[in-house]
Amino acid sequence: MTGELTPEQSRRFWEGVAFAERFFMGLDEVHQAMRKLCMTLEADGIPYAIAGAMALNAHGYVRTTVDVDVLMTAAGLAAFKAKHLGLGWVERFPGSAGLRDVEFNVKIDVLIAGNYPGDGKPKSVCFPDPVVAVRGQDVMVLAVRDLVELKLASGMSSTDRLKDLADVQELIRHARLPLALADVLDPMVRGRYTEIWQGTTAAVDD
Repeated sequence: MTGELTPEQSRRFWEGVAFAERFFMGLDEVHQAMRKLCMTLEADGIPYAIAGAMALNAHGYVRTTVDVDVLMTAAGLAAFKAKHLGLGWVERFPGSAGLRDVEFNVKIDVLIAGNYPGDGKPKSVCFPDPVVAVRGQDVMVLAVRDLVELKLASGMSSTDRLKDLADVQELIRHARLPLALADVLDPMVRGRYTEIWQGTTAAVDD
């Protein structure tokens, strides 16, 4: 016996297909919001680094996302808010670091340098100063070492962030990251990276 999707489920399915198609062509709302944000930050001279899924895409693991993660300093965020709130961006709630691009209706998750990933508790891995970013075409992106380190620390410290560990696994698989990357990672996450790398490459060999 086969079931059927409800009309609402069918609508969501085809909307998802359409969004993925636009996303992989770089024509979706998330890409447009990111480009607009990067252009504004660069014009203002505010240091930043794109993080999260959009950074994964830059480093070789391509997947969709519905928001933009950007690393900034507290001072940089304050300067951005002072100049641009109400002019294309709003706070998601009063005083929040999180923003929303009102033109494209896309969430902007701002990661503040010095804060801690995952459970937010002090640990040896924290969000770095955005000056560590690497230059791409019209964008500054978190370097792969920092991206992996942060995602591991996040997934290891919060059961609500296990997807971050899966992101590292997929980045190892798709970008063929070397085992030697473990040597430059923080000791807190070094063993987990090695474990994930060995499990991922063993599965490929099989």
